[in-house]
Amino acid sequence: MNFPQELKYTKEHEWIRIDGDVAYVGVTDYAQEQLGDIVFVDIPSIGETLEAGEVFGTIEVVKTISDLFLPVAGEILAQNEALEEKPELVNQDPYGIGWLVKIKPSADADFDSLLDAKEYKKTINE
Repeated sequence: MNFPQELKYTKEHEWIRIDGDVAYVGVTDYAQEQLGDIVFVDIPSIGETLEAGEVFGTIEVVKTISDLFLPVAGEILAQNEALEEKPELVNQDPYGIGWLVKIKPSADADFDSLLDAKEYKKTINE
């Protein structure tokens, strides 16, 4: 499994990548593997400002629907529109073209509470 060092992770299996004053959020390689074939991604929270840990959408696989949790507080700016036609991109490239949302982190976003790749790997091996 792949855990890029430049990303931060949550115990709920989301990742976040800072890119200037915005950040990209997705699910980890571990999460997509555990979920199986992703058939639909629903992000109804575009334009909303949410707190860290709040649900920003859902991801649907053949037999279940799972909530998606925001890693840090911020405004949901956009969703990955490519997932509307090809939700399987999350399975194929969860850290690249399979990202879920772009956010503008709040001024008080707590990045220190997130896990680095080594810490995240420990949580899934417990």
